[in-house]
Amino acid sequence: MKVLFVCSGGMSSAIVVKALKTEAKKHGHEMEVHAIGTSEVEQEMQKGWDVCMVAPQIKHRFNQVKVHADEAGVPCGAIPAQAYTPLGGPLLYKTLNELIK
Repeated sequence: MKVLFVCSGGMSSAIVVKALKTEAKKHGHEMEVHAIGTSEVEQEMQKGWDVCMVAPQIKHRFNQVKVHADEAGVPCGAIPAQAYTPLGGPLLYKTLNELIK
């Protein structure tokens, strides 16, 4: 599965990417997670992503990201703030699965 993760950058983004990939492996899935900033969304969305997730720090930009996701036919949702931690893998994975149903 290919996950596009829209965020503000920084170490917290790397931690979330790792938590999501680790949780996917626990469930027997390989996952490609690519973290980008909002300025890259329009171009990147056209590259065949399965799902797009938006970090809680940039929820004010969610509608902007969702427009591009809808145009590309990519399910898009916000990451719950309580999942945005090193231990948030289970909730991140649950949120991801809810988006792709």
